[in-house]
Amino acid sequence: MMIKMLEAIIGLASGLAVGAGFVAFLTILGVIPRLIQLSKTHSFIQYYETSVVMGVLFGTLLTFSSLVFHLPILVEMVWGLFHGVFIGMLAAALTEVLNVFPILAKRIGMDGYILGFLMALVLGKIVGSLFQWVIFVK
Repeated sequence: MMIKMLEAIIGLASGLAVGAGFVAFLTILGVIPRLIQLSKTHSFIQYYETSVVMGVLFGTLLTFSSLVFHLPILVEMVWGLFHGVFIGMLAAALTEVLNVFPILAKRIGMDGYILGFLMALVLGKIVGSLFQWVIFVK
C-alpha cells in the first residue's frame, strides 16, 4: 500500500513538473500571444486558451489510454496538417526568440546568404519528411 502511495505521489509530482515546464516553454516563447498579434484576433483569446487546455487534456487521454480511432483518410490528413502547423509555429517561435539563424549565419560566414540558408533548411525538412513517409511509413 505504501509503495502505491509513493508511486502516486511521484507520478503527480512528475506530471506537475512537466506541465509547469510546458507552460513555461509556451510563455517564454510567446507562441500564443504572437499568434494572436499576427492574426489580429484579440477577441478570440478565450478560444485560444481553451484550445490549448483541451489539446493538452486530449493528448494526455490518448497517451494513457488504449483508445484507437478509425478515421477516414481525409480527417487524418487534416489532423496531420494541424500537427504540422503547430510544430512549425513552435519551431518558428523558438528560432525567433533565440535569433538562431542570424547568429549561425554570422558564425559560419554566410551573412549575405540567410535567405538561401533558410530555404535549404526548409527544403531539406520537406524532402526528409517525404522520404520518411514514403520509405518507412507504409
